[in-house]
Amino acid sequence: MSIPLILSHYQAKPLLAAIEAQHTSCTSSPDLGLSQCQVVLEGGTAVFPSHPRISITQLQHIVDSELSWFQVIDGELEKVQFYSDVLNRYYSLMPTESAPTMLISGTPMHRIKDTNPHKDTKMKIKAVTPVNGRALDTTMGLGYTASMAAETAEHVTTIELDPTVVEVCRANPWSQQLFNNPKIERRIGDAFDVVETLPDQEYGRVVHDPPMFKLAGHLYSTEFYEELIRVMKPKGRLFHYIGDPNSKSGRSVTKGVVRRLKEAGFKRVKPWPQAFGVIAFK
Repeated sequence: MSIPLILSHYQAKPLLAAIEAQHTSCTSSPDLGLSQCQVVLEGGTAVFPSHPRISITQLQHIVDSELSWFQVIDGELEKVQFYSDVLNRYYSLMPTESAPTMLISGTPMHRIKDTNPHKDTKMKIKAVTPVNGRALDTTMGLGYTASMAAETAEHVTTIELDPTVVEVCRANPWSQQLFNNPKIERRIGDAFDVVETLPDQEYGRVVHDPPMFKLAGHLYSTEFYEELIRVMKPKGRLFHYIGDPNSKSGRSVTKGVVRRLKEAGFKRVKPWPQAFGVIAFK
């Protein structure tokens, strides 16, 4: 089975410009910026290696769809999106200048203002550096946190609530480490329930990046934090994403999170504003 050509407006705009400038070739990416290849430009079309021609009309359609990305299959554009029967919501990937973010019913799941999903993930990992031994990622999403943690960790357990998100990841070139890296173990289920099944003192590093409080309040509870500290090794470190600390809701949620983390037994709970969260130690 051939790998589909995947394009967003970040690739389509330069291709159109090169065609209009009557260039005969240019460099572009077949996988949302992960790799580069030489593209032949002829007859008002773009030809990627081992793929059908893409017309100016198709490229313009991609340019006009800035929140979407497309697979090119048998010469036809297919807008990629997914519907979850489990949670009754739509998923799609929103392109950025680096890794795409996931839109859940139109809401982006990464910080994209003045940053991008790759940089956002790096700041979260930096909060718990060094990441070695065994690490826990409580909310998989597109798997960027688990993949980056696995660069240095011995093993990473990552948890995802919705099986449909796994299918989104399979389609996303930037998520392939979830399936190719043997150090990453994927679990399906509510993190609240899955963490209860994990052994005591197993993880030296935990990244907890839950949905907003109003969507998953149980993942901000003292009971859940007690489970997190149970599965952490002595002197383990937790990063807890919360949201913009300068917003009214962010300040309110942060105050409650800090209080409940301390109630659960965490020490040295302090803000980590560069990643919109807090860090805490066992």
